[in-house]
Amino acid sequence: MNALLAIPLPLRLATLFVLGAIVGAVANWAIDRLRWEPRWLSPWGSRHPDLPPLRPGDRLPIWGWFGLRRETPLRGAGFWLRPFTVELLTGALFAALYWWEVERQGLYRPPLAALVPLNPQLAAQLHWQLGAHLLLVAFMLVASLIDIDEKIIPDAVTIPGTLAGLLLATCVPACLLPDVVPLHGGGFDLHEFLKVSSPRIWPAMLAPYPNLVSLGIGLACIWLWCVGLLPRPWRTRHGLGRAMQILLARIAREPFSRVVLGLAIAVTIGVTAGWFVGGKHWEGLLSALVGLAVGGGMVWCVRVIGTRVLGREAMGFGDVTLLAMIGTLVGWQSCLVIFFLAPFFGLLVGVLQWLLRRENEIYYGPFLCLATLALIVWWGSIWDWALPLFEIGGLVPMVVLICLALMVVLLAIWRWILGQFSGR
Repeated sequence: MNALLAIPLPLRLATLFVLGAIVGAVANWAIDRLRWEPRWLSPWGSRHPDLPPLRPGDRLPIWGWFGLRRETPLRGAGFWLRPFTVELLTGALFAALYWWEVERQGLYRPPLAALVPLNPQLAAQLHWQLGAHLLLVAFMLVASLIDIDEKIIPDAVTIPGTLAGLLLATCVPACLLPDVVPLHGGGFDLHEFLKVSSPRIWPAMLAPYPNLVSLGIGLACIWLWCVGLLPRPWRTRHGLGRAMQILLARIAREPFSRVVLGLAIAVTIGVTAGWFVGGKHWEGLLSALVGLAVGGGMVWCVRVIGTRVLGREAMGFGDVTLLAMIGTLVGWQSCLVIFFLAPFFGLLVGVLQWLLRRENEIYYGPFLCLATLALIVWWGSIWDWALPLFEIGGLVPMVVLICLALMVVLLAIWRWILGQFSGR
């Protein structure tokens, strides 16, 4: 770690910029592959037979798009602008996050970061946290752009992202967001990470092997996620019995159900192994699992409630799996903040879209991702502000339920407003 820190900062930032540009190019390729209709846009993927052969420099991130502009007559004006911007901004974001999280220790409250020198242990933790956030940014980038294009977030993005988050939280718990804990003798422990029990101490109820309660909680979280991945048609027109028959028949018929079954077996074995190992690894894994369940569960509740109130699908299930993926690396506490912060990012876009085009369906995934990025950047200040709220412990679920009830009222008002302006 000392050798890494000895490298001049400009060289480290330049390296992160290049890495980010490459990740942006991979994101452009993945978006091409996962779209319903391929655009044959990424020079890293397959080429449309009507397009001319690529030149040597066309596959270079950022730079290659200047050469690919020659295909404008075939593709249309400005076709290269978005992929070029994706690679450029991803490189800039990677470098900026490195500067903020490692050089400035921006994840911590400013007074604390200034008091603690950057020793090798803290430096290693900062780099692991940065790595987790860069990985999350890469998955969120692909999910957001596909959501903008298709108004759908594929499982091919969120499933690998969720598994990567769980694995990283288990193997390197220090990659999770920091939780600054006061020490009895004075000072602060900067090496603690955000746990499912934060800001309180880890309770005996969540202890690993041989405590079966904690294993049950972990397995319930991951099985809920697996159930969410299954095809779930639910039509009660002919009664609950018939609806259940249709549901089970569809699950049995779909080939993807066998994939989910194999995935459920694999993650069950993984969670059980983490429970046996115990220690910080179990604390990191269980915290990630609860983050997954709370993040996905909140959006799932909104989806069900909003659909009932508005009379149509309120949110896609891709938003459910997206926040579940995010929750594995930022924790359930952060998911609550993201959940209530994201609408502020979407409000302006939604109002403008409705006023200009009378379209009230917006893609919500990008706003969840923007809220996540904002939370990461200002984590020190946000966690400092949120600590008193989470110290109330058992009252947190009650607050969430009250907020969901208020959301039902707001959705009903919104439906009435739309009806008045549309003349219905």
